[in-house]
Amino acid sequence: MRVLPATAAVPSFAKINLALHVIGKRADGFHELRTIFQSITLADRLEIEFTPGRTRGVELDSSLQITGNLVLRAAHALMDAVPIRGHVRFQLDKRIPLGAGLGGGSSNAAAVLLALPVLARKPVPMAELNRIAGALGSDVPFFLYGGAALGLGRGEELYPLPEPGARHALLVTPGVHVSTPSAFAALARPPLTELTPIDLANKMKRIQSAAWALACAGVSNAAAGWEAYCENDFEAAVFPQFPLLKSLHRKLRRSGASLVRMTGSGSALFGVYPSGPECERARIAMGVLPLKVAVQTIRFSTRVQYRAAWRNALRVHLTEDAAWPPR
Repeated sequence: MRVLPATAAVPSFAKINLALHVIGKRADGFHELRTIFQSITLADRLEIEFTPGRTRGVELDSSLQITGNLVLRAAHALMDAVPIRGHVRFQLDKRIPLGAGLGGGSSNAAAVLLALPVLARKPVPMAELNRIAGALGSDVPFFLYGGAALGLGRGEELYPLPEPGARHALLVTPGVHVSTPSAFAALARPPLTELTPIDLANKMKRIQSAAWALACAGVSNAAAGWEAYCENDFEAAVFPQFPLLKSLHRKLRRSGASLVRMTGSGSALFGVYPSGPECERARIAMGVLPLKVAVQTIRFSTRVQYRAAWRNALRVHLTEDAAWPPR
């Protein structure tokens, strides 16, 4: 008897870093970070087809060929851990620019971790998904949750934050690739053991102020000046190497954005605006830009909206409407 495959098309949302501070280099070679993640409406589309079987098969067809694609790595890691037996086919439509600090690859990996257990009817506890996600990459665990969150450690230690709501923003992708290792090298952060208590306290206060201000804005649903506390340490290291980014940053500032920042280690930038019409006027005001530069309007995606999009994509397979992760 032929077994019919279970299929779904799920969103794989991008993120921005509202704030990002690199504290110092750890003994394990990674850098200690403090960041505020925010999911946005820009998303890849991942189609998944799962057929149960005695052997394993994993295939990926992508609109862009990516070396070491995290979709495949996530599928194999999950199927090893659960375990899941069968054949999985993925069709990935990439809409999130590569190498822009938007977390596209990490989001794709998390999409596999959230969707494949549902299609295979193998519920996986969130703690186990977190473990697998953390082994795949520092940003991957965030995409299991969405919304706004404070990230500590490598970024994988997460604490949900009250959210500033579905804010309107412009996303500018310059079409240049910023090497993350080179960006860290340019920052030249000392080992954590060499930081004085005063230096360490000052760095912690910066991200603490941003998190508190954002929390106040989320609770009162009013502007609490949280934008003033949002900084990205990488801008000082990356802008001198890529003058185009500094120029685009200036244009966004002049367009009336209340917050302008680069996300991650680059190269994408975003500007936040009070309303949709003001955001659209700013997009037009950006004028003629270099050929590879793309500008689009986006919105912040709240945790509720993030999870609703997932439940809608998987609704025919779900047994518990309110459960998270989906099952």
